[in-house]
Amino acid sequence: MILVLLLICAWYSLVTLKKQPATGADGGRSLAEDVVGKLDDGDRVLVVAGTKPDDAAFAEAVKGSLTEKGMAVEVFRGAPPVVKRELEAALYDGTKMPPTLMVCGASTAGWRIFDEFEAIPRQYPVERLWPDFLKRANLINIADQIVVIAILAIGMTIVIITRGIDLSVGSLLALSAVATAWLIERNGAEHATVLVMICAALGAVLICGLVGLFSGVMVTTFSIPPFIVTLAVMLIASGIAFDWSNNESIHRLPAAFTWLGRAGVTIPVVGIRLPFQVLLMLGLYGGAHFFMTRTVLGRHIYAIGGSPEAARLSGVPVSRVLLFAYAACALLAGVGGVLMASQLKSGAPTYGVTYELTVIAAVVVGGTSLMGGSGRIFGTFVGALIIAVIQNGMNLTGIDYGAQKYVLGAIILIAVLLDQMKRRFLRGAAGAM
Repeated sequence: MILVLLLICAWYSLVTLKKQPATGADGGRSLAEDVVGKLDDGDRVLVVAGTKPDDAAFAEAVKGSLTEKGMAVEVFRGAPPVVKRELEAALYDGTKMPPTLMVCGASTAGWRIFDEFEAIPRQYPVERLWPDFLKRANLINIADQIVVIAILAIGMTIVIITRGIDLSVGSLLALSAVATAWLIERNGAEHATVLVMICAALGAVLICGLVGLFSGVMVTTFSIPPFIVTLAVMLIASGIAFDWSNNESIHRLPAAFTWLGRAGVTIPVVGIRLPFQVLLMLGLYGGAHFFMTRTVLGRHIYAIGGSPEAARLSGVPVSRVLLFAYAACALLAGVGGVLMASQLKSGAPTYGVTYELTVIAAVVVGGTSLMGGSGRIFGTFVGALIIAVIQNGMNLTGIDYGAQKYVLGAIILIAVLLDQMKRRFLRGAAGAM
């Protein structure tokens, strides 16, 4: 699966390859090296950049490089109207010599304000061949987009390994987002404290866990097929979310609530900003991998998937293990709902629509068998990455939403077909021996 992921990445890198201006600190240093030969010591240089993080890095790199060479550098950053006013004020400052050159960031290429400053020569970053797919912003965007699906896929993997299915995860995500937002709004709204936000998030996750426990009871005590139980719970949870929110989005939330879904930490060595929610996802995957491979309960889950009757005769508490599986899946759906509410700073009953299909696709593509008994948490992570990369690549290449649905459906069918072929091959090989 890792090879498949690398091949998909290579394909999208190839088809999105095009000339584009260098950005960020590297682009700034490269441009400074290009223009330094056109300048003399003491020349006045104006650096103009936009508002994005890459623009800031670009401007600082240009300023640092040219200042070392003895040039007088002034930086102007912001939206076009703001930069225009600042440039006008700087140009009419009689205490300074006229500027020799204006160095502009890539994001300013379409600014019309430069029509009023035609007398000043301008220099833009040089163009280079680089795929849109491999842009730092796009890779971080993939990581951000995969988080919720990947977290839900952990719980779905556990359930599918037990020969079950959970169609309610998308609705539970919406229920969790609505519950979190409602509890915060009723306890301070925009002025809610950190303690209120934590309690609201934990309360919403607990509600989802109780719903998952109910699904487990229906499956174990009354022997109702998991497909039917979770289909019913999906509709019930969605209905509760709509009624709870009065069919509206709840958005009166404090700005601090977005910390988990939007904030991040910058890794000093490579200068990459890693979102906190990505760190949470990686931590959950590490914990889930340890749980499934190093604990007794994890081995019991695999045993039930292999043969529920054999597991029962071996002393495995089948009902309790299944209760845990469905409750864990629902709890993780609750965590996904909290993250989505934090990302969007609101809770709405429409969140999570069709997420269950994408989650199941990620699990199946990751190698977990729908027949139960086999599958790996790490494989699910790779499967989620494959789904996210394919969807991102289709967006970059302009494939419309309807066609993307065809592709996702085909991926699920191919993954299940390959699983069936593998099982038949193994059975044939075992029979031949």
